[in-house]
Amino acid sequence: MTYEILIALSLFAFATVFTPGPNNLMLMSSGANFGLRRSVPHLTGVAYGFPLMIVMVGFGVMQLFEAWPSAYLVLRVISVVYILWLAWKIAHAAPPKDAPSDARPLTFVQAAGFQWMNPKAWSMALGAITLYAASRDALAILWVAGIYAAIGTVSALTWTALGTAVRRLLARPERLRLFNWAMAALLVASMVPVLLG
Repeated sequence: MTYEILIALSLFAFATVFTPGPNNLMLMSSGANFGLRRSVPHLTGVAYGFPLMIVMVGFGVMQLFEAWPSAYLVLRVISVVYILWLAWKIAHAAPPKDAPSDARPLTFVQAAGFQWMNPKAWSMALGAITLYAASRDALAILWVAGIYAAIGTVSALTWTALGTAVRRLLARPERLRLFNWAMAALLVASMVPVLLG
C-alpha cells in the first residue's frame, strides 16, 4: 500500500468513524448513563469489533453478498429492527439511581457483535474493502483493519468521554430522560442515509 493510499484510507476511516452513527450515539449514551470506566468494555468492543468485521468481510463475507444480493436486503431489514429495539431501550433507560441493579453498558462481546447488525458498519466495511483492498490480498485487508482499529479507538474513546462530560449536566432525571430520547431519535435518524444510499 503506497503512502498516498494510506493517507487516503486514514482520511476515509476518520470521516466514517467520527461521524454520528449507531456506534457513536450508543457510546455517548453509555458514557452519560454509566460513566467512562464502566463503558470501557463497550468502547473496546466497538473499536476492535469493527476491524475484526473488516477482516472477515475482506476474506469472504463480501463474496456472499456478491453471490446472493438478496442477502444484503435481509441483513438490512434485520439491522433496522434491531436498531429500533436498541433505540427504544435507550429512550426508556432509567436514571442511574432508578435503574435496575442489573443495568449495565454493553459488554465487549455484545458491542463487537453489534457491528454485524449495524447498517453503517456494513456500509463502511464494504466501502473500505472495495476502495482500499479491492484485490482482497491479505496485507491490504490487514492494513484497512489496522487503520480502523487505530482511528476507531480514538473515536470510541472520544464519543464515550463526550457522553461522560455531559453526565454532570444530566444529573436531573428529566434532563437525562430528554437526553436519552434525543439519543434514541438520533440513532434512528442515523440509519436513514445508510439505508437510502
